[in-house]
Amino acid sequence: MNDDLEALAQLQDPVRRALYDYVVAAGGEVGRGPAAEAVGVSRTLAAHHLDKLVEAGLLTAGLRAQEKKGPGSGRPAKVYARAKTERTVSLPPRDYGVMASLLAEVVDVLGAGERAEGAARRAGERLGRLHRDEPVDGVLRGRGYEPYAEDDVLRMRNCPFHALSEEQPVLVCAMNLALCQGVLAGMGAEPGRASLDPRPGECCVTVALDLGEPSKTNED
Repeated sequence: MNDDLEALAQLQDPVRRALYDYVVAAGGEVGRGPAAEAVGVSRTLAAHHLDKLVEAGLLTAGLRAQEKKGPGSGRPAKVYARAKTERTVSLPPRDYGVMASLLAEVVDVLGAGERAEGAARRAGERLGRLHRDEPVDGVLRGRGYEPYAEDDVLRMRNCPFHALSEEQPVLVCAMNLALCQGVLAGMGAEPGRASLDPRPGECCVTVALDLGEPSKTNED
């Protein structure tokens, strides 16, 4: 069994999976107490499963100083966050990432960025038409973006193209934006609602919430 498969096998346990999902959805460091309360288990059991997820490389652990200072403040609290390492499993083994990286390099060398954006936009439109009557956030969640509402926009905790964006940030982020704009257009929404607003550790694309279209997002 390879390391990725062993790591992902840890999520078969329902409590462990619930804790992992909670930490991921939190988007930052999570303590044992809140995690235990969120999934309805004891703090001791939560600590056991969270540490197992750390051992598997799915979460990282650290210490956070207590808010109370001085005598009696107690020891620093152990906190958890999602690990940055990507995990993929394919049987038999496949490596599409290498080919994607090579193609991105060719596009960059040929100066074909605009054509690539056009292809991404058309692909997004096709996807959007297939999900025309569904909420925007649900469609984006299904593509791995992990959207969440903040003020009047949807932000994305995850970039599905993170590895490629590290190699070719300008090209990949532009194609990512075009893809999302195409999805919105295919769903009958205004493409301009999707824009670039980079934030460390998150996807560079955000989508403006349209409160006049309650059928288009679960956040309304």
